Amino acid sequence: VQLQASGGGMVQVGGSLTLACAASGRTLGTYYMGWYRQTPGEGRELVASIGTDGLMTYGESVKGRCTVSRDNAKSTAYLQLSSLKPEDTAAYYCFLIQGGDAYWGQGTLVTVSS
Repeated sequence: VQLQASGGGMVQVGGSLTLACAASGRTLGTYYMGWYRQTPGEGRELVASIGTDGLMTYGESVKGRCTVSRDNAKSTAYLQLSSLKPEDTAAYYCFLIQGGDAYWGQGTLVTVSS
């Protein structure tokens, strides 16, 4: 399984962004997709995840500002984050978990500036 991440970049405080993560390869059955983010000196933080059944999980710091969705036909997940804050600045990594295996996309840098 390969993951291709897109989106991100520089966004102003209060703005919004959309990240996409497209999976290719053998994605059959039930699997979760989502994003973690990481900043220098900080640990990795779950942003959001969504299962094949649509079950969503959000990190505490983005609840109310984040929407995760997926298009199973395209094996693609989407992350929408609004009311952006400087502390949302991070490298965002999409992931896919299928069975006992985890796959990662390349990091997408998001910079929130005032």
